[in-house]
Amino acid sequence: MLKPTSVKDALASPAARDAILVQGWIRTRRDAKTFSFLELNDGSCLKGLQIIADGKLPNYAAVQHLTTGASIRVLGRLVPSQGQGQKWEVAAGEVTIVGTADATYPLQKKGHTPEFLREIAHLRPRSNLFGAVFRTRSRLAYAIHRFYQERGFVYVHTPIITGSDCEGAGELFRVTTLDVANPPKREDGLIDDAKDFFARRTYLTVSGQLEAEAFACALGKVYTFGPTFRAENSNTSRHANEFWMIEPEVAFADLADNMDLAEDFVKTLIREVRTNCAEDLEFFARFVDKELLTRLDFVLERPFQRVSYTEAVELLKKSGKQFEFPVEYGVNLQAEHERHLTEVMFKCPVTVYNYPKEIKPFYMRLNDDDKTVTAMDVLVPGIGEIVGGSQREERLDVLEANMRRHGLDPKDYGWYLDLRRFGTVPHAGFGLGFERMLMFVTGVPNIRDVVPFARTPGNAAF
Repeated sequence: MLKPTSVKDALASPAARDAILVQGWIRTRRDAKTFSFLELNDGSCLKGLQIIADGKLPNYAAVQHLTTGASIRVLGRLVPSQGQGQKWEVAAGEVTIVGTADATYPLQKKGHTPEFLREIAHLRPRSNLFGAVFRTRSRLAYAIHRFYQERGFVYVHTPIITGSDCEGAGELFRVTTLDVANPPKREDGLIDDAKDFFARRTYLTVSGQLEAEAFACALGKVYTFGPTFRAENSNTSRHANEFWMIEPEVAFADLADNMDLAEDFVKTLIREVRTNCAEDLEFFARFVDKELLTRLDFVLERPFQRVSYTEAVELLKKSGKQFEFPVEYGVNLQAEHERHLTEVMFKCPVTVYNYPKEIKPFYMRLNDDDKTVTAMDVLVPGIGEIVGGSQREERLDVLEANMRRHGLDPKDYGWYLDLRRFGTVPHAGFGLGFERMLMFVTGVPNIRDVVPFARTPGNAAF
């Protein structure tokens, strides 16, 4: 039996073929006197494959009634195309109608806004834009695993359900099986968490970092790549409540090693999609962001500039630029500040390091000045921060003091402190938001449009 050929492989065929089987969904149909042109797309690439359905087909009358969205299977010959812009087409010998699409099919041959397509998220992958986005997403995920596997990292699956708040932000989704209308109570009237499923309060994870540190202190170099969650009531174009993170952790590594790895990682991912997603990137550059390819090449061709947080604040203050958010020492840099550093001041990607300890989490290593920690953020034009990380605090007494300063009880992190009791080593790591990176390489401005089914405040449809 003849095996199906993807549209991508058919279009790339080095020669004509006497027999070919293709299958997919109809994008358009137009009729001539004795034959019909069908554009077939199966999602394997951006372009469709033209099918010539001759009027002599036994079911030609039914073929003439096919509409956009219908699915078909075509057996025929791959022949040189007579039309412009395509090398091959299929002369159909047999058209099997697999599934029809009724008149309510919402994707027609016209422009649709991203807002409208979010309402039909189950169908939007069939559109050109979202087919391109999710092919790129797949290739980017593959490139991430290859990057770390080729460098000897071990892939670790960290838990999605956790009892700790890695970031200390408190924006956590509670996981419970207790009856919310009538929860068990203690004698003091508070909810008895010991009666919950895990016998304690648990949450959806905001990061796999702490668990990754444990594995790095045994396996040397590890990385996580999985879903994370923030119960942040934010409706901006850059925030989602469920997103994916890549978090490497490396034992015997310091801040400089961490910056080297992060900068190499960002450039490698950009190079991967630039090389292997060319057709989809050209589509993005044409219809989404005309400066996209220039911006990607901008990062690829220039070395990263490294500047301390203190220097960055001083430079921004001296720039004379009136920012929406004033620049002050001791305050996190905003996207507008980060973009000004990369796009205007240095004209290259920038890594900012050594942030004030007051604005960073407890696990970051305290510098000798007792004012800053070994934090680092990688900034790129158009987005701002794309990577955030640090060297971790490996000294037991300093880490316990950091926890208390952040209002955390060291007793709740006994296992994490054990890593400092039993063979502690300097180690470092960072997190890269997968969707944030995908927004950067596609030019798509809203995170909702690079997530298959977005989870945002008030929206958990599909």
